[in-house]
Amino acid sequence: MPPRVSRRLFLAGAGAVITLAGCSQAVRRSAPASTTSTSGAPATPSTSPPGRPATYIANGSRAGTAVALTFHGSGDLGLTNALLDQAKSLRAPITVFGVGTWLAANPSIGRRILADGNELANHTFTHPDLGSLGASAVASEISRCADVLAQVQGNNGRWFRPSGLDRPTALILQQAGLAGYGVSVGYDVDPLDYQDPGATKVIARVQQGLQPGSIVSLHTGHAGTVQAFQPIVAAIRARSLRPVTVSQLLGSNPA
Repeated sequence: MPPRVSRRLFLAGAGAVITLAGCSQAVRRSAPASTTSTSGAPATPSTSPPGRPATYIANGSRAGTAVALTFHGSGDLGLTNALLDQAKSLRAPITVFGVGTWLAANPSIGRRILADGNELANHTFTHPDLGSLGASAVASEISRCADVLAQVQGNNGRWFRPSGLDRPTALILQQAGLAGYGVSVGYDVDPLDYQDPGATKVIARVQQGLQPGSIVSLHTGHAGTVQAFQPIVAAIRARSLRPVTVSQLLGSNPA
């Protein structure tokens, strides 16, 4: 499949540490691999044996009642804390795929994410267009973010999500597996909240795509997303579904 124009590119911040505020334009590729589960009962995640590529999963089981709200972690700390306040108050745990530079510059936000009962995962170190990089650069992006996660939480985290493309290439899945990640986590609901369309549109787009087992892609650092969070949680529960972490959605048995 030929490359197509992406919707995502994080902007570099000032100074030596790159702080990422959101998503805009970048080259996005779509390259499904043979180790893909996108519907029904997913391949069950595990720590990848050395040399075994990670499995791409875009959603959990449609037979259950769980929905995972996932966030690309970067940007304004005030908005991120406001989001975390809501998640805690609503007892709606989230999974934050943190950008390594953001977590390294703000380790306290990582600790708060965990202390509130949420989980942290790997979203590369600098959020590049990962599909345009060679093997060594991809490996570095994954491993450097894993190092930051280990400093914040004592381990590399269970989950990985690539940056700059909708679906991971075979090379990215291979490097994720070599780094110890058994699963590359995608999503089946994308309300494009990073484009700041306003809370009303974000809510409506999530409601339109929501199913049992859905993995919803959202972003910290966006005011409209913070405003949309409580109504999104209410919409999930109104359908007799429940918000959970990725670990709770996908389970823990070896693949």
